[in-house]
Amino acid sequence: MRVYLPATLPLLADWLSAGQVRAGEGRAVTPALREWYAGGDDEELEFSALLEAATDALALLADDDAAPRRRLVLAADVPEAAARPTGGALDDEPPSRVVLHAPVPLDALVSAHCDEEGAAPAVAAAVRALPAARSGDEDARLVVDDAEEADLLWYDATELEDLARRQG
Repeated sequence: MRVYLPATLPLLADWLSAGQVRAGEGRAVTPALREWYAGGDDEELEFSALLEAATDALALLADDDAAPRRRLVLAADVPEAAARPTGGALDDEPPSRVVLHAPVPLDALVSAHCDEEGAAPAVAAAVRALPAARSGDEDARLVVDDAEEADLLWYDATELEDLARRQG
């Protein structure tokens, strides 16, 4: 199962040092996502899960003022049993949410998706607006949407060390 793990550049550096990505929440193409996005093909469903993880990365950035304002998502292939779908269980839970029960080994990572440095002002504004957007403020939602419109650059797993070192 391909899972998308929200991160920050400092978290990536920590995980690379630890030799694994911590257990926690991620996003994936779940049965609930397939039902919610019934018209989507596999590629569209994967992209939807990736974008949800990128939004989750905004919340991680809000918890770390020192982190560069760039959304980061790691893609990993894990056994189906390693990720339990929780999305869609409640009306307010996104249908792509999964919980990873164990750390993800680095060799399971296949790619990273990260904002380019030029997106930092829009991402910083989105981080500030996220709480209000999640509370239903339409103006704040527009600010978050602006950041979400930025393309995420693709990095191969072999480039993760270089990406973590950039930090800017």
